[in-house]
Amino acid sequence: MRPLNMLPALVLVAALGVKAAAAPQPSLGAQGPEGEPHRLQQWLVPSPDSATAAHAVLFRPPGRGPFPLAVIAHASTQNVLRRAQMPQPEYRALAGWLVARGFAVLVPERPGHGATGGKYLEDQGGCDEADYAKSGRATADAIAAATGFIRKQPFIRAEGMVVIGHSAGAWGALALAGEDPKNVAAIIAFAPGRGGHADDSSNRVCAPHTLMAAAGEFGQAARVRVTWLVAANDSYFSPAFSRQLADAFRAAGGKADFRVLPAHGSEGHWLMETGGGVSLAGPELDHALKARSRTPAAK
Repeated sequence: MRPLNMLPALVLVAALGVKAAAAPQPSLGAQGPEGEPHRLQQWLVPSPDSATAAHAVLFRPPGRGPFPLAVIAHASTQNVLRRAQMPQPEYRALAGWLVARGFAVLVPERPGHGATGGKYLEDQGGCDEADYAKSGRATADAIAAATGFIRKQPFIRAEGMVVIGHSAGAWGALALAGEDPKNVAAIIAFAPGRGGHADDSSNRVCAPHTLMAAAGEFGQAARVRVTWLVAANDSYFSPAFSRQLADAFRAAGGKADFRVLPAHGSEGHWLMETGGGVSLAGPELDHALKARSRTPAAK
């Protein structure tokens, strides 16, 4: 039998456990004051998992707005440990570039990553049974959940959002190309794809034909024009393979402007995470943003 003098402590522990379990989750919205740079502010936004609020960073220009919205969708990995240790994505150089052009910029962290935690909803499965279309749509759902909330804020314009994705985030952005062009005005995809660096090997893609077939699925439903960018020295999705993906997307009916950017650093896949890389991509980014007002629909 358990000693009687231990009972009060056990009761206290049980009570604390009940109290912790009953404690409400933090409210969605801003989680603190604005800071630097560019009015940086931490937010909690919805995710497709009702039990998981997504951490996000918001940047804004000076003034009250309303501002057009740009959302940046981050890269991912199938490795559980790497996802758990992932620092909160900010893409400060790209965000600063967008803020200078009048955009409010949201960078949400999707479920299954870093501080947000929760279930990894965009799991593609093993190489032999990879479901790239499903994983892309799950990423798109997470982007839509976060932006649907932020677009209701009084300082944001509800229409004309720009979606900028990186790697797996860009793959999810391709799935969003089927949205109403009034809501999503432009998609900029940096090295979109899944399954790159298969077995941690450069220039090896897991189930490449499956990935191309999924690109065709996204292209068939697409209504928003995509600016598809890849660095010359990307070893996850090489320019040659990326062109094949873009061709599959276009052959199915999608509209995509494919461009190869100059080599950057030792690995071009991470180009958009640096100031120098954003400068390299600047002309193509400017072109895509200007084109969004001239092209109400992509098909």
